[in-house]
Amino acid sequence: MVRIAFSDMWSHKRRLVGSMVAVVLGVAFLSGTLLLGDTLKANFDKLFTTANGSTDVILRGSTQIGSGNEKTRSGVDAALATTARNTPGVADAEPYVEGDAQLVGSDGKRVGGSGPPTTAANWISVPSLNPYRIVSGRAPGADDEVVINRGAAKTGKLHLGDTTTLLTPAPVRVHIVGIATFGTADGLGTGTFTGMTLPAAQRYLTNNPAKVSQILIKTAPNVDRGTVIAALQPRLPTGVQAITGQDLANENIDNIDKGFLGFLRNGLTGFAVVALLVAVFSIYNTFSILSAQRTRSSALLRALGATRRQVVGVGLAEASAVGVLGAAAGWAAGIGIATGLKAIFHGFGFPLPTGGLEFKLGSGLLAVFAGIAATLVAGVVPAIRSSRVAPVAALRDQAAERRTVSARRSVAGAVLTGGGVAALVIAGLGQGPMAVAGIGALLALVGMVVLGPAAARPVATVLGAPIARMRGVTGLLARENSLRNPRRTAATASALLIGVAVVAMFTVVAASLKKSAAQGIDRTLTADVIVDTPGYGAAVSAQSGKLDPAMQQRVSTVDGVAVATPLSGGEALIGGKSHNVTAVDPAQVGQVVNFGVSTGSIASMAPTSLAVSKDAAKSNHWHVGSIAPITYPDGSTGTVTVAAIYSHADITGDYVLNLTGWTSHTDQAVVSKIMVNLRPGVDVAAAESAIKAATAQYGQPGVQDKAEYRSSATKGVNTILGLVYVMLALAIIIALMGISNTLSLSIHERTRELGLLRAVGQTRAQTRAMVRWESVLVAVFGTIGGVGIGTLLGWSIVKAASSTTLSAFAAPPLQLVVFVVVGAVAGTLAGIRPARRAARLNVLQAISAE
Repeated sequence: MVRIAFSDMWSHKRRLVGSMVAVVLGVAFLSGTLLLGDTLKANFDKLFTTANGSTDVILRGSTQIGSGNEKTRSGVDAALATTARNTPGVADAEPYVEGDAQLVGSDGKRVGGSGPPTTAANWISVPSLNPYRIVSGRAPGADDEVVINRGAAKTGKLHLGDTTTLLTPAPVRVHIVGIATFGTADGLGTGTFTGMTLPAAQRYLTNNPAKVSQILIKTAPNVDRGTVIAALQPRLPTGVQAITGQDLANENIDNIDKGFLGFLRNGLTGFAVVALLVAVFSIYNTFSILSAQRTRSSALLRALGATRRQVVGVGLAEASAVGVLGAAAGWAAGIGIATGLKAIFHGFGFPLPTGGLEFKLGSGLLAVFAGIAATLVAGVVPAIRSSRVAPVAALRDQAAERRTVSARRSVAGAVLTGGGVAALVIAGLGQGPMAVAGIGALLALVGMVVLGPAAARPVATVLGAPIARMRGVTGLLARENSLRNPRRTAATASALLIGVAVVAMFTVVAASLKKSAAQGIDRTLTADVIVDTPGYGAAVSAQSGKLDPAMQQRVSTVDGVAVATPLSGGEALIGGKSHNVTAVDPAQVGQVVNFGVSTGSIASMAPTSLAVSKDAAKSNHWHVGSIAPITYPDGSTGTVTVAAIYSHADITGDYVLNLTGWTSHTDQAVVSKIMVNLRPGVDVAAAESAIKAATAQYGQPGVQDKAEYRSSATKGVNTILGLVYVMLALAIIIALMGISNTLSLSIHERTRELGLLRAVGQTRAQTRAMVRWESVLVAVFGTIGGVGIGTLLGWSIVKAASSTTLSAFAAPPLQLVVFVVVGAVAGTLAGIRPARRAARLNVLQAISAE
C-alpha cells in the first residue's frame, strides 16, 4: 500500500506542488521567526555579558523604580570608591557616572535616539571594567575631549579629530580624540556611547556630583567574587547593594526577555501561527479535492481487498511525504526569512542588534514538527473520508465530492458564529473583560469556517450577479462553477478570510488609536507650537525626552512668544507602585494644556503636590487632600498631597507633579517638551522659523504647530501598521496560492466539461475569463467575510479596552473598501495560471478524458 501511495504521488506530482509550497511558506515563516528570536536573544545575551560580565563586583543603589527596560536605580556616594579600595580582596574600584547624552552629527542633527539608548559616561581606564576598546586615537585627557563608539562615528559621519556638540542635554563642544568598539562590535547594539573624563561626567551628566551611578570593582587575583561581596556588605550604607557583574548581566538579559524582546518574539510567533493556520486550510482543501478525485481508485482498492485502515494509510502516507519534504524545505527557507525580517525591521526604523544567525536544535525541530503535524491534521479528514467509499463505487460514475451541506453543520456553524458575535458585542458594550472578546473572536472565526458552505451559495449568487450581467454567458458560467460546489468554495475562501480578518482588525485598531490621539490632542492641547525630540511615540509622551531645560528660556525670548513652559517626567513609586509621571510648571501649564480639572487646582500645586486623573483617583480611592507616599528616582522618599483631579490625561498621563519638586530629585535635569503660546496676531509659521533658528544648536529638535504635532502623534502607529501589513502579507499570499491550487485541481476534474465548452464554440479568451472570474468570486467572498469579522473584532477590542490611548472607535471605510478591491485584483492574479492551463487544453483529448 505504501508503494501504491508513492506511485500515485509520483504520477500526479504536479498536483501536490501547491500544497507543498503552502507547507514550505508556512514553516519558513515560523522557522524564520524562531530563528530570528533565538538570534536576537543570543545577540542581547552577548551584548549584556560583554558590558557587565567582566566586571567582578558592582556597587549600586538598591532602590529600583519601574521594571524591565524602563527601570531606574538611585545612585551611590562617590566616596564609596575609596571604601571599596580599602576592602580586603579589592584590586581597584572606579566610580562610574552614566547619563543620557546625544552626539550631533556632521549635518547638525542628532545621532540616533529613536529607540536605542544614547548614553555618555566617564571613560574607565581599567580594561576588565570597560567593555569598550579604543581602536583609533587615545583616551580623553581633558574635559572637552571624548571617545565615541565606531557605530556612532559612522552614523554621524564623525572622524578622529573632529569637533562636534554633545547634548548632555546642555550643548557641550567636544573634540573627538578616540574611536572605540564594544568588544569587537561597532557599539552596544545600535546605541551610541560617548566616553568623557570623570570631572566632565560629574559636571554634565548628574545634578549631584557627590553621587555616581555605580562603583565598578576589580578583585585581586585568585580572590573569589563572593568573598569580596561578603567583605563589602558590613561597610555599605543602607540603600546600597553589591552584585557581581555576571548577575547584573543576567538581570538585564531577563529584563529584556520580559520586555522588548519577549514582546517582539511573541508578536512574530503570532504572525507565524496565522500564516501556518492559513496554510493548513490550503493544504486541507487540496487533500480534500485530491481524495474526492480519487474516489474510483479508492473504491478499486477496497474492491481488491484493501481495508479502510490501508486506504487511510495511503492518504496519510501522501500527507506525511508532503509534510516532511515541505517542512524540511521550509526550515531551510526560514534562514532567508530571518534575514529578510531583520532588513524589514531596519527599513521601518527599528534596527536590531547585528550578529550571525543563532541556530538552535529545539527551535528548528519545533518548526519542522509543526509543519508535519499541520499537514497531517489537514490530511487526516480527507483520508478518512476516502476510506468510506464503498467498493461498488468503482463500478459506477459518481460525484467526485459531496456538494450538499448537512443541516447539522449549518446549525453548528450558525450557533458558533452567533455565540462568537454575541461575545464580541458583550465585550464591546463593556459588559465583559478583554478575554471575552478573544473568546468571541475564536468562536466567530470557527463558526464562519463551519458555516461557510451554507453561506457560500447565497453569497456567491449575490456577488456573481453583476459578473453574470456584465460578462454574459462567461460570467454566468463562472458564477455557476462557484455555486455548484459550495463546500469547496467556502474551504478555499476560508484561508483568505482568516488572513484578511487579522489585517482588518489591526487596521481598525490602528485607526482608532489615531483617532483617539487626535481627539485627545484637540481637547487637551492649547499650545500654538511644540518643541520636542523626534522619535516613535514622542508626540504623545510627556515622560521621555532629552531637551536642555535652559532651552525654555531661549525659546521664551523669541519675538512673538507669550509663554514657553516645559514638560518633564519619568518614573516614580507612588502609593507603592511604579507610575509614569509628568512634571509641570503649575503657574504656566494651564495656558498650554487643558486638563479638564473637576476638583482642586493645578495652579496651586506646591513642590510636594500631586494631580491625578479621574481614573487614577478612582483606582486609588483618592480625593483632593489625600496623601500618598512617593519614592523619587534619586532614591529619596516623602509624601505628596493630591491637589487636583482632572479628566483629560491625553498629554500628561495619569500622574502630574510640580516641576520644581521633581527636578530636585532627579539625577539629570532634562525636559521632554517645551509648549509655546504665541501672542495674538503672531504668524505661526514665522514663529516656528524663529524658534528653529534659536534652538538649532541643540541638534535641531522638532518644532511643530498643533496640526503637525497631531500628525506626528500618529506617525508611530502608521509605521507599526505598515510593519504588521508586511508580516501578514505572507499569510495572504499563501491563501491566494490556495485559490490558484484549488482552481488548477478543479480544471483537472472538469477536463471533459471544458472540452465540451470549447467544442460548442467557447474561445480560449472566454475560457480564461471564466476561470479568472471564478477566482475573483472566491477571493471577494473570503475578503468580504474577513473584513466583516475583522471590523467587528476591532470594534470589540477598542470598546473593551476603553483607555486614554484607545478611547475612540474608527473604521476607515476607504481602507476597508480598498481591501475588497485588492482582494478582487489578487483573485484575478491567482486565477491567471489555472486560466491559462484551462485555455490550453486540447479539445479532442479533453472530450475523451474520463
